[in-house]
Parts: sequence; C-alpha cells; structure tokens
Amino acid sequence: MKLAFIYAGQGSQTVGMGKSLYDSYPAARPVFDNTEIDFDLKRVCWQGPAELLNRTEYTQPCMVAAAIAATCALAERGVRPDMAAGLSLGEYSALYAAGVFDQQTAITLTRIRGQAMEQTVKGMDGRMAAVLGLDRTALQKVCDEAGSLGVVQIANYNCPGQMVIGGEAAAVERAAALALEGGARRVVPLNVSGPFHTSLLEPAARKLAETLKGTELKNPHIPVIFNATAAPLKPGETVAELLTRQVMSPVYFEDSLRAMERAGIDTFIEIGPGRVLSGFVRKTCPSVRVLGVEDAESLEAAVAAINQTV
Repeated sequence: MKLAFIYAGQGSQTVGMGKSLYDSYPAARPVFDNTEIDFDLKRVCWQGPAELLNRTEYTQPCMVAAAIAATCALAERGVRPDMAAGLSLGEYSALYAAGVFDQQTAITLTRIRGQAMEQTVKGMDGRMAAVLGLDRTALQKVCDEAGSLGVVQIANYNCPGQMVIGGEAAAVERAAALALEGGARRVVPLNVSGPFHTSLLEPAARKLAETLKGTELKNPHIPVIFNATAAPLKPGETVAELLTRQVMSPVYFEDSLRAMERAGIDTFIEIGPGRVLSGFVRKTCPSVRVLGVEDAESLEAAVAAINQTV
C-alpha cells in the first residue's frame, strides 16, 4: 500500500472540528493547548459561532489546527503518509505533515495569510462560481471573452468537469452566462468573500512573501504535490515561492491527484470536515481508494481499513 494524505481547504470548516480528536488522542492535544495565537483557538474551533469561524482570518488557522490534530492522532495510531497534498489552505497542513514547519509556524502563517487575504478583498466587488460540465479549453475561451469586462480567471481545476472561476463581478457574471451558452451543465455562485487564486490577490501574496522571508522552512521529508505546479518541489524552486504563487494562481488539484496516482498512490486519506476531496478523487482517480478522517470515529474506521490491507 502507498498512502497519501490530502487536506481539505477553506469552505469545509464546521464548528466543533477537532474536539473529538482532542478528547480521544493525547497526540492531538498540543496543537490546541500549546499554540500561541491572538485569539482563543479552542473556543473558535469548538464553539464558534459559525459567523466568526467562517471569517477567513479565523477559518484558516482553525482548519489547520484541526488538520494537525488529525495528522498527529493518525501518527499515534501508526498511520503516516508516503505523500501529501492539500487544496489551497490545505497545502499548509500537507507541508506540516512533511516536516517543512512545526505546528506553531503553520498556525502563525495561516493566521497572517488569512488576515492578508481578508484585507485584500475588503471592499472588492469580486465573485467566484463553480462551472460544471465544461472542459478546460472551452472555459478558458469563455474567460478570455468575458475578460473585456474585467478580471476573470480559472481559479480551481478540481476534477474532470468541475472548475471554479473568479474575478471581478461583472466579468464573472458574463463568463457564467457564456459558459451556460457554451454547454455548461450548471454554474453555481460560491459564497466566498473574494476572488481567491486570481491575480486580484497579488497584494495578499506580497504580504505573505514578506512573512515567509523570515520563516524557517525545511526540506519536505516526503513528497508534497504543490497546488501551483501539480508536482513536488523541483530544483530551483522554493517552498516560499510556491506558497506565495499559490495565493494568486490556479489550484491544479485534479492534476495533483493524477500525479500522485502516477507515483503509485493507491489509497488517499482525506483529512478535514466533509468529503469534498473524496468526491474529486472518485471523479479523477476512480480506481484509487479514498478514506476520510474528521473525528475519532472516522479515524478509527480509516485505521481499521488500512490495517486490513497491510
């Protein structure tokens, strides 16, 4: 068996995430007990309210804390990955799993990232929408045509037939209409605070780059498939550069899943609330098994499934 951990991104958060892991596994507790941060991490994760947890500057460190708790609990049960990846924010949890930085650094970076992103989109009339049933070439043509009204770009390549566009409101709305005219099955507006993973987020990327300059980043001890390249770290690339680029460039998640399948991964564990990534796996790599871990019950089920395979 060759195992990869894949980490959920922003949008999957739920009030209470991480609590049952904290209660059940000693290894899951330090991230909540020992992390220094300027808000009550346990309270926001476990009690919310949802309106607070859903604010980007809180969502990001809370999601990563819950993901680290799950990663540590899995390690306590003897389960460690051979590779890792994450959707957008989830990339930070993947880098933690690969030993690039410790839990304090992961939480601090995502707090700063979340604040920078929230500040950048404040007052911006931006939109994002999921486009279903159109191929990449057709959607790129749609964005090119609608671009006369402003910025609109493909922000996420999630899985076959599902991509996300983002940008300025008028351009996104025009692109949505053109996509439907061009054969898209559906276009679903997303309830997000800004056009993430587009060039409009460049100010947030610059802020993150400044922070990363003073951050110790170790070489990953397992391959991490990066969102911006759908590949592991290559000669001449740095983790800091790829994290900076990720904020304002597309997330190639479908391509990342295919890269891990080509590398021999036969089992994925999705870490985080919900099963969004599991759906992407089934549509992209249907022959690869996917398990999910978000609480103590699902973790024990995943461990049992893995132990039956070994």
